[in-house]
Amino acid sequence: MQRTDHFAGVAAALVLVVGMGFGRFAFTGLYPLMVADGQISLTGGSYAASANYTGYLAGALLTAALSGISSRRLCAFSMLATVVSLVLLVPPLPEWLIIVIRGFSGAASAIAMVAASRWLIHDRRQHSAAPALFSGVGMGILLSAELIVTGRAGRLSSASIWMAMASASLAAAGVAIKMQALADARRAISERADVEVGEHISTLAATRLILVYGFAGFGYIITATYLPLLVKEALSNADPVHVWALFGLGAVPSCFVWHFVHLRWGTNRAMLSNLMLQAVGVILPLLHIPAAYLISAVFVGGTFMGTVTIALPAARRIAHRVRFNVIAIMTASYGVGQILGPLVASYTRSVTGSFDASLAIAGAVLAGGALLCISRQTA
Repeated sequence: MQRTDHFAGVAAALVLVVGMGFGRFAFTGLYPLMVADGQISLTGGSYAASANYTGYLAGALLTAALSGISSRRLCAFSMLATVVSLVLLVPPLPEWLIIVIRGFSGAASAIAMVAASRWLIHDRRQHSAAPALFSGVGMGILLSAELIVTGRAGRLSSASIWMAMASASLAAAGVAIKMQALADARRAISERADVEVGEHISTLAATRLILVYGFAGFGYIITATYLPLLVKEALSNADPVHVWALFGLGAVPSCFVWHFVHLRWGTNRAMLSNLMLQAVGVILPLLHIPAAYLISAVFVGGTFMGTVTIALPAARRIAHRVRFNVIAIMTASYGVGQILGPLVASYTRSVTGSFDASLAIAGAVLAGGALLCISRQTA
């Protein structure tokens, strides 16, 4: 890969640091503190999470319809919209308004994900840079989590930490916008980069891939929404945000690892392994021992973006075989799974008093998705 390609990969990853790591997943790390500060209730947080994922689904579909707008402009818009959504959470707000803002933030996150992918992979034809792009999500989770830890060490309120998040996001957005402009100014796309790596490997059929991806959306999201809260309730002496940082840390290298596994094993075996390992990570907290939460953070953090790294290239390889936009339908399927997850978790908790039932359901759904990968591989 050329030096310009590396530069562009970092620029695109920064878009996801802001739009996904800060805009979408920082809420997970701050959720327990917001509850402690009386900024939101436990149930309200579940609705806020589902609103965020609903906004994500709407934003992804909206971006697909905005194909006439340049990817770079959409990246800039998504990051600035994310900064605004973070600033809006600073003053005291009624719970319903927090839920609305989180919906808006979800839409901005989706635009960031789709636009950054389109700019790097479609516009610049840098297919091999996909792992670097998606690693931006994990890096954003890690950085936002450590910012929360620093804020808590300084005895800052959740509102003050939101302001710090907004400031950090604005700075990162400025760097990303400048880097994208520079990358396009010295653009030098080689023709060989236009050939996607791994075209020879087998993959799942479209319908099965859509179903598996939807199951994955439901399976990971309960852990990705409630892990710090689970840790806070179970381990009074542990800092839940450090565990959440471990989740992000696991996500950073996972994109490269699962990309390699996908190229070596094909979609079926790679996705089967990914989802089974993820299922184990999701149900580990049912053991209610300290180590289980740490291993869960590593397993789920180390697989959830790997699922994306496997699924989206697989979808691109079979897109020409179907008469519909397979990536758009996959995004919708994943989005529906993410919306349902927090609602199921909130309901089962209200009935049983814990998250155990919802984690067991999520693990079973992931295992079901893995079983769907056991089939005759398509050419």
